[in-house]
Amino acid sequence: MPAKTPYVRPDVANLLAMMAANPGPSFTDMSPAEGRAMYQGMGQMLELPRGEISSADLTLPGGVKARLYTPASLEDGTVVAYYHGGGWVIGDLETHDPLCAEIARALGRRVLAVDYRLAPEARFPAAAEDCLAATRWLAGSPAEMGSAVTGIIPAGDSAGGHMAALVTHELHGHLPVPIVAQWLIYPVTDMTAAEGSMVELGEGYVLTKATMDWFIDAYMGSATEKLLHPWASPLHAETLDGLPPAMLMTCGLDPLRDQGRAYAGRLIEHGVRTIFREAAGQIHGCFTMRQGIPSAQDDLAGCIADLKLLLA
Repeated sequence: MPAKTPYVRPDVANLLAMMAANPGPSFTDMSPAEGRAMYQGMGQMLELPRGEISSADLTLPGGVKARLYTPASLEDGTVVAYYHGGGWVIGDLETHDPLCAEIARALGRRVLAVDYRLAPEARFPAAAEDCLAATRWLAGSPAEMGSAVTGIIPAGDSAGGHMAALVTHELHGHLPVPIVAQWLIYPVTDMTAAEGSMVELGEGYVLTKATMDWFIDAYMGSATEKLLHPWASPLHAETLDGLPPAMLMTCGLDPLRDQGRAYAGRLIEHGVRTIFREAAGQIHGCFTMRQGIPSAQDDLAGCIADLKLLLA
């Protein structure tokens, strides 16, 4: 019996057709520097403008760069600690600037975007160490935040969703303020995934299995014996008991879809209040392609509404 053709949204189909008609080089054929430049260029073409918001660039203890977004009015003192996507190799503060600004405005909370060290120059566990250190710093209500931090929401997309999961698992209950929720956007949760959606959707939907292998190799290097470490594959953590409420989103056309579903399932099995949302017909990385894929803005708005439910 032939494989069922997956559902593709009209705006996603238009973008995929445009990319197929104008094929570019693969990340796997580039140096990390070339990949970063191409990712920046894609964002400039496909992402919405940043819009108006107050922001400030910061340098945290240890030299990690960050950017603080403060909306015109604050709901409360909770802060989103945002870890950008890009496979631990190609993202930065600029690639996710419009997204972080939109989250701050729509959620009514400050957002601290963390510019963790990138691979392969800084391999595992450097990115995790930077995200953990930045979150500990944030929890201390530093003067740079402008007012007291009363709670933290680790959040991120793709490799940043991976960071948000491990930060939540590692720091929950060990900070001076609570982690009140976690927001995982099409996250990496299992570096050993090699079947299901990783194969079925591994070609033709922007993110490919080959690119994921390239990212993992760049970040993990020779530390292949650590692929099941919870800082590498949160899905394989011994327990998820007692973790804060979770909002987890997957995309129907994403090679990472099944591992995101599996992590949501484990959270639920361990008694964690979880809102799971799957964007049917949507591709990985859509939240930083909202001009090229207009329906992604609706997906983002839905996630923010779900997150507000968790915080209510």
